[in-house]
Amino acid sequence: MAMDAAAAEGSSQQSPLASQRETEEKVKLPSRLFPLEYGKAFSQWWSGITPAAAEASVLQFIPIYSKSLRPATGTEASKPDHTSPPLESTDDRVCASHEVHLSNPKHYLNEFSITRPEGKTKHNLVVLHGYGAGLGFFYKNFDALSKRSGWSLYALDLLGMGRSARPHFKIHAQDRIAKVREAESFFVDSLEDWRKARGLEKFTLMGHSLGGYLATCYALKYPERLEKLILVSPVGIPEDPYAVTAQMPDQESARQAATHQAETAASANVGTGEHAPNPPRRRYPGWFTYLWEANISPFSIVRWGGPLGPRFVSGWTSRRFSFLPEAEAEALHMYSYTLFKQKGSGEYALAYLLAPGAFARDPLKNRFSQIDRNLEIVLMYGDSDWMDAKAGKAVSEALKKDGRKSRFKIIENAGHHLYLDNFESFNSYMDGVLVDTERAA
Repeated sequence: MAMDAAAAEGSSQQSPLASQRETEEKVKLPSRLFPLEYGKAFSQWWSGITPAAAEASVLQFIPIYSKSLRPATGTEASKPDHTSPPLESTDDRVCASHEVHLSNPKHYLNEFSITRPEGKTKHNLVVLHGYGAGLGFFYKNFDALSKRSGWSLYALDLLGMGRSARPHFKIHAQDRIAKVREAESFFVDSLEDWRKARGLEKFTLMGHSLGGYLATCYALKYPERLEKLILVSPVGIPEDPYAVTAQMPDQESARQAATHQAETAASANVGTGEHAPNPPRRRYPGWFTYLWEANISPFSIVRWGGPLGPRFVSGWTSRRFSFLPEAEAEALHMYSYTLFKQKGSGEYALAYLLAPGAFARDPLKNRFSQIDRNLEIVLMYGDSDWMDAKAGKAVSEALKKDGRKSRFKIIENAGHHLYLDNFESFNSYMDGVLVDTERAA
């Protein structure tokens, strides 16, 4: 996502594209940590722009949108609207934003779709974003990924993130792995609920970062529903000995648990692991472990910041979107801010899925063998990705060695958000993947 998008998934990188794209003017990165001026930050906080209006401001840059789409402003922006009427496009595709209610009447997923008239859809592509992000981050991909005849596209905000419902998140399980599975099911079962509500029999599932982790979990639980699994810089593949042994969060005493873990690590001089036989890959300061295990996320800081919230967010958005045209970068900044300041919900699952440093508590590398043998798995990374591309390549090679279908791709001139950093190359490669899906059907 997006705070993939901030430190919680380790996103310290800045876009490499400002100096790599010959077709775009080089952009000088801000020298200050939080470049947004105080006055403008206060103005953005005071404006009260809704997530729905901010999302529309981003989606208006999709080429197939009709000119009738305009981001809501003023009184219109204050309306708690989650659904927009269908929007005409330049061909037979129809764009729409919907609030899709699930089996729990209080739960719903925010959906952006590009569909074709009834009877013309043969394949469906479902897109999941990363940690704390939203479907709007894929605005450079929607047009290209829905152009092929017979394809409909659905982009979703994960439950508890983006513009989807934000129910109270609580883990009831006691067993270590049971806690991991319960956290996974919070997202995976809501996706299955959505599939039933939409009446889809099968679809191709693409997930970025945390969305890639959760897409894999869906493939493990509901393999019969997928035509292909596409993992875009997924988190959770490599194994770290400390991630699988470190203490799990205790919701009733998160602070004591985090403090104990930090003290244990400090006295043993082994980072965040307990009783681990090998030296850690990385060492994390006690405060980092404390915040992680206590579920104090970057989003919490944005919420506590009040009128300073937009300024805090600018520390990430000013660097991440520096290569984009100014209007698009500004729209993504406001979109990010409106999402980050929403009520905490799905973000609290992170500490149950990943240990400090973003290593999975139940690594995916040990779970791919359990996925249906007939399901092709595609893994994609940016050439300057902070995620472990070598681990992804090793998984792909192991799958092929076992006689299974898999492919591995590095997108040049791109980092962790490769679908945005080099959207042309990403879209081109994805088109080939979709063609192969059609042939295999």
